[in-house]
Amino acid sequence: MKLIMAFIRIDKMNETKLALSDAGLPSFTASGNVFGRGKGTYDAKVLQGVREDRPEAIAQLGPEPRLRPHRLIQLVVPKSKKDLAVRTIIEANRTMTPGDGKIFVLPCLDAIRVRTGESGDSVLD
Repeated sequence: MKLIMAFIRIDKMNETKLALSDAGLPSFTASGNVFGRGKGTYDAKVLQGVREDRPEAIAQLGPEPRLRPHRLIQLVVPKSKKDLAVRTIIEANRTMTPGDGKIFVLPCLDAIRVRTGESGDSVLD
């Protein structure tokens, strides 16, 4: 089993949810606003305002990096579906601009259904 953690743009949540469902992976957990940053230092909306010559956007440019809001989705899949899940998340979220997010794949030792006590890959369906 693999635990997939994906940090995605907030506005890509519905598209990601539909894509995962269409791929046969409807079960996941989403966390509300999480904040973080990659190696970029400016918010994409601020940069767009700078391109449009908006003074308020230009005034926001500063030397310090700002944290950006994202959503965190987590899903546990059998090893055989790991590539499908990663590919689906990438396809739903890629805009080719900074801030598209990150995906982390971690080993997951076991899964247990609380109601029945069963464990293993069978609880993932």
